[in-house]
Amino acid sequence: MMQTNRDKGNKGEELAAAHLEKNGYTILERNWRFRHWEVDIIASKGRFLHFIEVKTRHSLRFGRPEESITRDKMNNLRNIAEEYQYQNPDWKYVQFDVLAITVIDDVVREVFMIEDVYF
Repeated sequence: MMQTNRDKGNKGEELAAAHLEKNGYTILERNWRFRHWEVDIIASKGRFLHFIEVKTRHSLRFGRPEESITRDKMNNLRNIAEEYQYQNPDWKYVQFDVLAITVIDDVVREVFMIEDVYF
């Protein structure tokens, strides 16, 4: 049976959560929504609250996973972070990260974390 893009994305988010936990992050939320915005993972590590966009690619035909993140997506991430902070005011330090995962032929080829993305 052929996997849908949603199935592939969910698998990528599972891989991302496992990678983050292995590296000392605590997953607080997955697919957290507010209005029409969504963030893939909200995690904490130390005193920082991390808003993490996960991108998974199953081929490099259209470029690397991290190359598909648009300015609009990052603006949406900032908007949702503001709302989350409003609802959870104890968090003072926020960081935006991108976790890019390349899976080819059902084998994880690369997990690449871009930390503290500035936009």
